[in-house]
Amino acid sequence: MRIHSRHSAGARHIRLVLQPGQRLFDALVVPLQRADVSSASTTILGGFFRHIDYCVAPPDPSGQAVVAYTQPISAGRAFMIFGNATLGKNEQGAPVVHCHAAIRDEDGRTRGGHMLTQSCIVGDEPVVVLVTTLDSFELRVSFDSETNIPLLQPRGRSEK
Repeated sequence: MRIHSRHSAGARHIRLVLQPGQRLFDALVVPLQRADVSSASTTILGGFFRHIDYCVAPPDPSGQAVVAYTQPISAGRAFMIFGNATLGKNEQGAPVVHCHAAIRDEDGRTRGGHMLTQSCIVGDEPVVVLVTTLDSFELRVSFDSETNIPLLQPRGRSEK
């Protein structure tokens, strides 16, 4: 398996507070855009969410790709124990957030997977996120022939 890596000579560390009632996507993307951040690695320290949707990615039963995402799974109101979200750009240059997290649902079951950030809603209290910016390069979604799926991959700022 090949690994694409880049070194960033500099990075900023930001303590971000996700605001109640916002979609996880917007709560991450909007303040980071204001800070001129388009690629970053984040650690979500945990907090309550009014609603969480997620999916999991077991091996693709067809064998066409490494994984195949399941249909969305609703956890409803839930506590995000811990999460990691990566901010980058899609093929057209629009923001994209890829997030994996461990959660505890209202029944106390621990679950985890790929968070659907467009439909996850921050709860009534702010949620703290630690951000490390990737200032020397960007992360961009592009097709990966090894896995046969689109992935966030590091690219120089001038590369398309």
